[in-house]
Amino acid sequence: MSGATVAEFIGYWENEGQAYVRRGDYEWMASLVPGQRILEIGCGVGFATQALARRGLTVLSVDTLSECLDLTRQRVEGGDVALLQADLTALTDEQRATIDGFAPDTVVCWLMGAPAETTGAVPTDSGRAVIAYREKLHRLVAEQAASLPSVQALHFIDRTAIPWQAKDIGRDTLVSYHAGKTLLDLPFVANRANALYRKLGDDTMNNQNRKPHPSLKGVVPTLASLLATRKQ
Repeated sequence: MSGATVAEFIGYWENEGQAYVRRGDYEWMASLVPGQRILEIGCGVGFATQALARRGLTVLSVDTLSECLDLTRQRVEGGDVALLQADLTALTDEQRATIDGFAPDTVVCWLMGAPAETTGAVPTDSGRAVIAYREKLHRLVAEQAASLPSVQALHFIDRTAIPWQAKDIGRDTLVSYHAGKTLLDLPFVANRANALYRKLGDDTMNNQNRKPHPSLKGVVPTLASLLATRKQ
């Protein structure tokens, strides 16, 4: 888990995010984004938003937590970034109008997560609560993107672990997973050319001081990226 409370969640991602910054992971993520006007769902503590802004993109970043928006505001000062506190599951008419008026080209949802007090995660649930939360939010993000005529692309990135030698098979799995859940009956299509994996380094918080189980030999932590585009 990445923290039971908001404070623990923020502390976790401040530390974890610094490792991503050192390796250039956020810059890699931002380099995959098409378009100029980006709707970011979930800014976290702002590292990803900062990477988007540094590429000269115009960003509207939405998050439920005021603490995350405050940290993001500090990181993107001077960038072309607007921040909106909103819950995607309960948008007001005013919030919808703000998003509609922004008219994004692309919607991004990266490293989806929340404090355990939000997801309902407990140490003994083997990550099931986080998986259910992620699936629900990914679907809501896709539905939001589909409702915006200006949106031509939808970009998801999350952490996972795969046998690196089987990454090409994993690309097909990533596409079929999102096609059957996230994008089902929506006007977006994904293909394996836009399904990418990037190794996460050993300095991430999840890997410190841990020895892999023999059954996990060859399995490495990765970033899984999928770009879906609107059907023509």
